[in-house]
Amino acid sequence: MSWQLRSATTADLPRIMELETGTFGTDAWSSNAMLSDLRNPQCYYLVADRVGFPGVLDGYAGLFAPRGAQEGDIQTIAVVEAARRGGLGRALMNALIREARTRGAKEVFLEVRADNPGPKRLYETLGFEEIAVRVGYYQPDAVDAIVMRLAVPDPVTRPAVGQ
Repeated sequence: MSWQLRSATTADLPRIMELETGTFGTDAWSSNAMLSDLRNPQCYYLVADRVGFPGVLDGYAGLFAPRGAQEGDIQTIAVVEAARRGGLGRALMNALIREARTRGAKEVFLEVRADNPGPKRLYETLGFEEIAVRVGYYQPDAVDAIVMRLAVPDPVTRPAVGQ
């Protein structure tokens, strides 16, 4: 599969919420909370459209990072089950980290469910480190949240191919 990442708009809300509720169940954000973030200029949301399949949304991710602030927060990220382990989550995360850097963030934080080791491994491979646990954070399931932090790396410059 291949995807095209683009900025999310409020028109994407129904498809985002379908994936949100299907992925997170009892922990899903409300439609109003998601809409508020999509409208917030301090947030940056992406959607991943499957190339060749108009209207198919395979993932989304959001960042809260006011311009000039030293810190950003990954608000949410979700990938449809059929697209997991195909690089989409990594692509979304890398795009959010780049945007955080562009906005001036030196650190990015996130929370991940303690009972969800797959995403935690992804975040670790991106350089996030565990810094705290929030006991019973995810309600109504009373699942702990692992708080992770990334020192935003400097951009990497590579020579053009064939040079």
